Amino acid sequence: MKGIAIGLSSNSKDLLERLLKTEFVHKAYKVSMKSHTSKEMVIDISSDELKQILKDSWRELDLIIFVGSLSASLRLINPLLTRKDKDPGVIVTDKNCSKLIPLIGLHQSNSENIAYQISNLFDSEVITTNNPNLNDFLSIDEFGTYWGWKRSGSIKDWSKLVISQSRSHEIYFLQSSGNTIWRNSESSSKIFQVNGGDLSVMPETTFHISVSNQFKNTWHPPTLWIGIGCERNTSKILIQNALNDCFSSSNLSQLSIAGFATVDLKSDEKSILEIVEENNWPIKFFSPKELSSIEVPNPSDIVSNEIGTPSVAEAACIIAAGKGGKLLKKKEIYKKEGYGAVTLSIAESLKQYAPNKGEIHIIGSGPGDLSYLTADAKKALSKCSVWIGYKFYLDLLEPIKRKDQVRIDSQLTEEQLRCEKAIQIAEEGIKVAIISSGDAGIYGMAGLILEIIQNIKKKFRPFVEVHPGISSFQLASAIAGAPLMNDFCVISLSDKLTPWTIIEKRIEGALKGDFVVAIFNPKSIERNWQLQKTINLFLNFREGNTPVLIARQVGRKNQSKQLTTLSSIPFDTIDMFTLLIIGNSQTKILGESLITQRGYL
Repeated sequence: MKGIAIGLSSNSKDLLERLLKTEFVHKAYKVSMKSHTSKEMVIDISSDELKQILKDSWRELDLIIFVGSLSASLRLINPLLTRKDKDPGVIVTDKNCSKLIPLIGLHQSNSENIAYQISNLFDSEVITTNNPNLNDFLSIDEFGTYWGWKRSGSIKDWSKLVISQSRSHEIYFLQSSGNTIWRNSESSSKIFQVNGGDLSVMPETTFHISVSNQFKNTWHPPTLWIGIGCERNTSKILIQNALNDCFSSSNLSQLSIAGFATVDLKSDEKSILEIVEENNWPIKFFSPKELSSIEVPNPSDIVSNEIGTPSVAEAACIIAAGKGGKLLKKKEIYKKEGYGAVTLSIAESLKQYAPNKGEIHIIGSGPGDLSYLTADAKKALSKCSVWIGYKFYLDLLEPIKRKDQVRIDSQLTEEQLRCEKAIQIAEEGIKVAIISSGDAGIYGMAGLILEIIQNIKKKFRPFVEVHPGISSFQLASAIAGAPLMNDFCVISLSDKLTPWTIIEKRIEGALKGDFVVAIFNPKSIERNWQLQKTINLFLNFREGNTPVLIARQVGRKNQSKQLTTLSSIPFDTIDMFTLLIIGNSQTKILGESLITQRGYL
C-alpha cells in the first residue's frame, strides 16, 4: 500500500510517527514554518509544498490520512477529486487519534476497513454514516475483494445497485464459481442467493450481482488456469493478443485468471515469464511425464516426438485446475510470421487460487476476557474475513466480530485440520485468522501451522504473521503478585504429544536450576497421576512450605486464586482449567502477594 499521513498542525508529530510504524503509511509530512532534515521521520513542509505534493501524487496514492481539521482537509482535497474509482482513500483524525472519519474511498479504496484496523491499534472510535454498516448490510460493491475476487462493471451500474440496496430493494446474488464461505456470514442473509447462477428463478424486474468467470459479470473469482505452449522466443505481443482473443471468443473474463501452466522446458521462456510477472499471476511447471499421464481431447504426435508428451496446453491447465476441474476451452493455436506461435487452452478449477493475495494471521487471543486482547491482535482480526478456532475461544471473541465476517468452529482435538483449513482458504486469496488462547506461540497453533506450510513451495505460500498474546501464566502471576520476577520456566504435564520420560527430565532440570515453574495441563480425567508424580519430584528438591499458586479459569468469569504450599496442594480441586506456579528458594508470601525476590533489597 502506498499511503501518506499529513499533520495540519505542529502538535501532530507524535501521532504521525506512530502512523509511520503501521503498514498503511510509508511517508509522513507536517505543515510547519521550519525546514526539515533528512534524518527526521516526519518531514516538515510549508502549506504550498503540501498542495504541490498532493497534486503530484494524487493519482499514485492509495491512502491519505489527515491529522487535523476536517474542514481544512476537505478544502485541500476538493480541487483534486475526480471519480471514486480513481481517487485515493482519505481518512481524517484528530491529534490523539480518538476519532477516525473515513471520508473518501469507503469501498473502492478500502478506507473504511483501514480506519477500523487503525482504530483497533489506537483504541479509537470510527465515525461513519455508511449505509451498509448502519444496517448490517453486505457492502455489495466492496466485499468481494475480501473473498479474493476482482470486480468488473461500470461505476454507474454499481452505484445503482448500492442505491437499490439502501432503498431496501431485493438484491439477488447469482454465483456459479468461486468460494461460498461468505454465505455463512450474518450479513449475507439480507440478499437472495441463487446457486449455479440460474436467472430463471429471479423475478423479471430485479437487481442482481453475479459471481462467475464469464466476460460480462461483476465479481470474478480466480478459478481459470491458462495452459500455454509456444515456439521458442515467441513474441510477448503475440501471446498477449492470443490471450485477449482466446478469452473474448470464449466469453470469459481475464479477471478470473488463477495462473498459467506449462511444461517445465518453458521455465525460462522470457515472454511467458514477463506476462505472468506483470500481472502478478502464479505459473506452474510440469514435467513431460506428468503431462503425458493426462487424457486430453487433442493429443499431438508432433509435440510428443519433440518434448515427450502429446499435450502441453490442455494437459497443463487440467493438472493445474486440480481435482474436479474441467476443460472449458480446447487448445487453439495462434501464429504470425516473424512473431512465432503459441497454443492456449483454459480449464476451470472448483477452487479459487490466489496465494499471493491470501494471508494467515495466527492470533493469541489472551486468557479469556476481551480486555486482555492486544491492539495488534484486534487489528489482525478486523482485517480477516474468516476466523478459525476452537468454538469456546471463538465464543469469547464473538462480541468484536462484524456481521460480514465468518467463523469456522472446530473441536479441541482438531488442531491439524484447523491449520490445513486455514492454509486452504488463504491459498484462495482470502485473509484468515487462526485463533489460539493465550499466546499462539506458547502451546498454541503457531508452530504447527508454520510446520505444515513448509510443505508448500515458498513462491506459492500465502503470507503468514504471528501475533503475540498475553498467556494465562502471565495473568496468573499478575493476580498473585510477582512470582516470576526472576528466572522461570513453563512446563506442560500433558503427555499426549510429549513422552512423560522427557517431561520428567525437564522437571528435574528446572528443579536443579532452582527455577520458578509454571505448570500447564496439570490434571485431567484421563491423566490423573502426573501431577502427584510431579509434586513428589519437587519435594525431593524443595521444602514442603515452598509457596504455590493455584489459579483457575484465569481471565474468565469464574477466575479464582489460592495460595498454598508444596506439601498442602488440594489435588481434588485441580483440573484442566487450573494453572500452578510453584515458587523457588527465593519465593515468599508477603501479605497477600506471592513474590520471588530478585535481590534489589
